[in-house]
Formats: sequence, structure tokens, C-alpha cells
Amino acid sequence: MIMLSENKIELHTHAGPIEIQREVTIFRCVMERKNMNIPNPKEIEKEISDFLSRKYGDQVKVVSPIVMPQNQNSETENKGGGHDTPIHFDLKPEALIAYLDQYIIRQDTAKRILSTKICTHFNRIRHQGSHETEKSGFHGQIKNNIIMIGPTGVGKTFMIRLIAQKIGVPFVKGDATKFSETGYVGGDVEDLVRDLVRESDNDIDLAQYGIVYIDEIDKIATSHGHYGADVSRTGVQRALLKPMEETEVEMKVPHDPISMIQEVEQFRKTGKREKRSVNTKNILFIVSGAFSHLPEIIKHRTTNQGIGFGANIGTAENESEILMQTRAEDLIEFGFESEFIGRLPVRSVFEKLTETDLYEILANPNNPIVLSKRLDFATYGIDIRFSDEALKIMAKRAFAENTGARGLVSVIEQALIPFETRLPSANIKRFPVTREVIRNPETVLSRWLSGEGIEKQEADFQRIQEQGRLKLIEYLRKNRKKLSEQCGMPLTAYRIDRIADYYDTEVVEIGTATEKIKLFYDQIKRIEINFYNRHELNIVLEEDAIDFISAQMEKHSLNIDQIYHKLSGDFEYGLKLLREKTGKNRFFLSQYALENPETFLNQLITSELKKHDADEASISGEQALSDLLSCLDARPES
Repeated sequence: MIMLSENKIELHTHAGPIEIQREVTIFRCVMERKNMNIPNPKEIEKEISDFLSRKYGDQVKVVSPIVMPQNQNSETENKGGGHDTPIHFDLKPEALIAYLDQYIIRQDTAKRILSTKICTHFNRIRHQGSHETEKSGFHGQIKNNIIMIGPTGVGKTFMIRLIAQKIGVPFVKGDATKFSETGYVGGDVEDLVRDLVRESDNDIDLAQYGIVYIDEIDKIATSHGHYGADVSRTGVQRALLKPMEETEVEMKVPHDPISMIQEVEQFRKTGKREKRSVNTKNILFIVSGAFSHLPEIIKHRTTNQGIGFGANIGTAENESEILMQTRAEDLIEFGFESEFIGRLPVRSVFEKLTETDLYEILANPNNPIVLSKRLDFATYGIDIRFSDEALKIMAKRAFAENTGARGLVSVIEQALIPFETRLPSANIKRFPVTREVIRNPETVLSRWLSGEGIEKQEADFQRIQEQGRLKLIEYLRKNRKKLSEQCGMPLTAYRIDRIADYYDTEVVEIGTATEKIKLFYDQIKRIEINFYNRHELNIVLEEDAIDFISAQMEKHSLNIDQIYHKLSGDFEYGLKLLREKTGKNRFFLSQYALENPETFLNQLITSELKKHDADEASISGEQALSDLLSCLDARPES
């Protein structure tokens, strides 16, 4: 039985559910090949019924669900109600956490909080758009605006950029220090919302679902020990209140010449003055800062102070543990308005990075710091590789600078700038970054330029390259499940090797290398659809068969068409014969089948014919028993 609905097709048989996603794809390809227009539901039902009856016989029936009549005004209501959102979001928190794990070291609590609340925010928007919750819901819904607390260089901005890129919404970043300089009018605050429109290619509907990120928010807190009005800072806080909740931000402002020019152009084209504004109801606001004096405020609140020998002395805690105890009252004492803190209900604390964390950041294959240096040298045709010893030394130096991950960039630049200056003019194309290179850059560079130690340099490069490849393969195996789910392709040992090869030769992230192999995988899977279109034979290439085809194409420089013709020549006649004899039309081809087509077909035909004959004999026996029982029932009573 098949159940047809708007978004899916379900197939159920007496033997259990049958996976028909492949059949649905084939059906669509058949429709495309016939150049047919999209049919109505009745035509779809008939086409699928005819199509599947050839494959599964009488065991499959198509059942259409009862469709209730739609309200004729529903389209108008949706149009006027504003429920048709331009974003299509269905990401779950755990999937977003898994994505962030590929790029960000540590910060597990922050990743969990941000992923959960951001996914909830956008899924709620989608839910409201599809279920019209606004009409039957409630007023005063609270946005999940977020305040992030943590020292500099721990990945706050990087994490938000990654999330915005992953979910595909416009994103703008501003520094709160800029607002404090301009006074308390708040024009610059609203400029961030206008920037969302520019990031959305002037699409206001899309901009209304963006993310506004404001860094260094602690700089607009009122000064400690300050008495009296501090309008430069409290004014900016108050200017943020309405945008963080809900307000209309006009696109036309006197201090923005671009918006004025756009209005003139619009008036010239239409002859009308169109009022353009952005509603901030669904715009997510995220603010962050180091909050250097906040731990002292929390300590003062949480420490039980006493007098004399019986006083209770609080135990020392690290800064991250102290910040985990942050309350609204602490932020208010820090210098924020209570109304401002009330608009930021979600708090996320980032941990300070250790020396080991900094090394793991550099060793991460998706690390943008090392990838950027590889790209810098690749522009001159130089292949640069980093040894583990060199990465550990640079992590130690960066930790001493006490600027978090930002220190890694300055340390690498300081160590490699002599090589980046001189090597492009020399005939050196392979650059191994060893312990000695980091500790004595000028000495090593002078020796290389004079032609000394070239053999050792080459040996070091090959050693580092091989070690890097082994570590990459270990990383891919460890994260096999996550990567397979994200790319929609099982990561076999062969594919892991191909991903490692591509990553080794190109300056790319792991995700990009995986997508490259996935494109090749999809091309081979198209053979199944082409085989059905031309022969009406439903073949399924097993994973080892796909890897075998890929290896043959690489080894013998074959293309997809040549592979398809080879499969047609090997299997078309035998599979058609088997279909005529048994009615079977779904065949799984393994690597063994591709390497030994004749033997495979002989074995398959023999086994299927035996099974078919046994089924026929069983059916005949059941029929004979049924006839005997009928005769017994028909006997006259004695």
C-alpha cells in the first residue's frame, strides 16, 4: 500500500516497509525524459500505480488520503499575515553542535547553549509561519537574545560567524565602542539593522531574520565609582532596547547618503514615495565582552565574609567557574541598566584557553590560521607543512602573550615573515616548518639560501607530510559518523583515503574535500538511474562497487559514459533474462559482481531460479490442499 501526501510517499507491503526513495527518483527522471508537465494528484497516482505494479506485482496498492477542502481565502490570509518566511530552517541543536565541533576547540558549554537557543529561535519562526501561531498564540513572546561573557581570543566572534554561515542568514558585526563615541541618540545602533538589508542584497524580508552581533558590549557599561548621569553609555544601552525587542527601523535616514540616493531612485522609477522599514521582531541580537571586573563583583557577592578566627574563607576558583555564577544583579552592578539586561535572557560563558587548547587549535585540520599560511605560501608555488614540534612551540609562545587564539596569528607571522620574504625569490618549493625553523629562523634561512642541508630539508618535508596524512586519516575515522551524516555519503576506507589525498594537494577545509569526493560519488550513483531509464532494470550499486568503479576510473582515466557502457554490456542481457523467468527486477551489484560478471550472473540465475521453482511448488501444493479441502466440504452428509 502506498500513502501519498504533499511532502512524502510511503510504501507498505505484507513483508514490511520497502525503501522507495530510489524508485521515486527514477520515476521523476522518467517524467523528465518524457518532457511531461507536472501532473495533478490523480495522474500521479495512476503513474505511480502503473510504475510500481511492474516492479512489485499485485502486492502494492496505491491509496490516496482524504483531502479536506481548503479555505479559498487562505492564500490572501498568508499574504497579509506575513507568515511566509524567506528562510527554510530545520536544523537541530545537536547537528549544529557537531558542525561547531569541527572548527572550535573546547567551549562545550557555550556551544551547547548557543546552538540550542539559536536553533530554537529560527525553528520557532518557521513554526509560527507554518501554523499561524500569531493568531492563536499569545502576546509578549520573548526573544532569545544572548550575552556572551569570556576573555579575548577564545572564539566568541568566530563561533557566531560559523553559525550564521551554517544556517544561511544575513549577519552583521559592530563594536559597542563606536556607539559610545557618537553619544546617546542611537543612530548608529539602528545602522546595524540597516546593514542587514545591505548584507541581504537589499532584501528587507530576508534581513528581518538576520543576526546582529555587537562586540565589546562591556565598554558601554557605566564607569565604576561614577556618580551622576553617564549619557554616553546609558544612552546607547537605551537606544538598543527597542531594536532588541521589536521596533520599525526606517531605511531612510538623513546621515546616510546611500539610503537617500536609493529613495530618489525609487521615486524616479515609480513616482511614489515608498516607506521602507525593517521590523526587528525576528532579528536575533547577540552581544559579547570580556567583562574584566565582573569576577570581582561575583566574588564579593558569593564569598561569605566573616570576622575573627571563625571566619569562613572562600576557596579560590578559576575565572571561568566564577563567571558561571553570573546573575542579572552582577551585570547591573557592573554598570548595565536593568531594562537592558532584561532584553538578554540567555547568558553563555566562554572558558579561557590553555596551552594545550592552543596546540589543538593549530593541529585541527580546519584551523584557519594554518590554512591561511598554507594559502599565503601557495600563492608563490611553495608547499608549507608544520611539524607537531613546531606547533607546540608556537602554542607555548602564544599562551605567554595571554591574548588567546589571537596570539597564535602574531606568533606564526613573527616566526615565518623572514621565509615569506626570501623564499619566493629562491628556488625552494617545499618548506618544512620544524622546531629549528621556529627557534632559529634566520640561521635556517641563511643555510637554505646558500644551498646547505637541502637533503635534510627534503627528508623533513616528506616526514612531516606523511605524519600529517596519518593524523588526518585518524581524524576522519574518529569523526566518520558525523561527517557521513553531514555529507550524505558513507565514509568507507577508500573514500577516507581520497579525501586525505585531496586535502593534501589543495588548501581546503575537510568539508570542502569531502564535498569534492561526494560529487564524484553522486556521478557514479547516477548510473543506476540511467540504467533504469534505458533498460527498465533497477540495479543498486553497493558501496564497495562504487569504490571499485571510482578506483577504475582513476586508474584507467575512464569517464562515466564508458563505465555505464561496460555495465550495460556485462549485465543487461543476463538481468533481463532473469526478469523474464522470475519477475524479479531489483538487483544488487557488489565489487565481486563487477569483477566477475559472468560468474556472478550464473550464480544469481541458478539461485533465483531455484527459489522461483520452490515458490511455484509451494503455491501448487497450497492450491492442491485448498482444492482437497473444498472437495471434503462439498461431500454429502452420511
